[in-house]
Amino acid sequence: MVKILAALLAGLVFGAGLSLGGMTDPAVVLGFLDVFGQWNAQLVFVMGGAVLTTAIGYRWVLRRSKPLFDASFELPTVRALDMRLVGGAALFGIGWGIAGYCPGPVLASLSGGDASLWLLLVAMLAGWWLPAAFAVELDNRVRTPLPLS
Repeated sequence: MVKILAALLAGLVFGAGLSLGGMTDPAVVLGFLDVFGQWNAQLVFVMGGAVLTTAIGYRWVLRRSKPLFDASFELPTVRALDMRLVGGAALFGIGWGIAGYCPGPVLASLSGGDASLWLLLVAMLAGWWLPAAFAVELDNRVRTPLPLS
């Protein structure tokens, strides 16, 4: 129960941060992505704060032998870049650029009553489900590591 409450509290703080930082306003996000037009640099500070917090937080938390509310850390083991990772990141970026939302801000904005956000949420869920449904076939085709030189 403590683990669930901690996750809920973290989610609420995250959602509040997204709202305060302007990440729930697609116009702000699209303005940030428009680097060759009327660029809005507001989100540079939001992202910089997120990167700084993450860099410090990870170093601080990973000094512990285990997390506060779990038996062990669950860290990624795969270190190679492959087409599946690059393709997923590209699709994520394209979707973010088209909609002006990424998953966190969509969830934080659902209470606003905009019906199109529910459609976007369904599309995101389908985007998460479809690759998992075809994972074996995808793994056979795109798990070749990319050259990093």
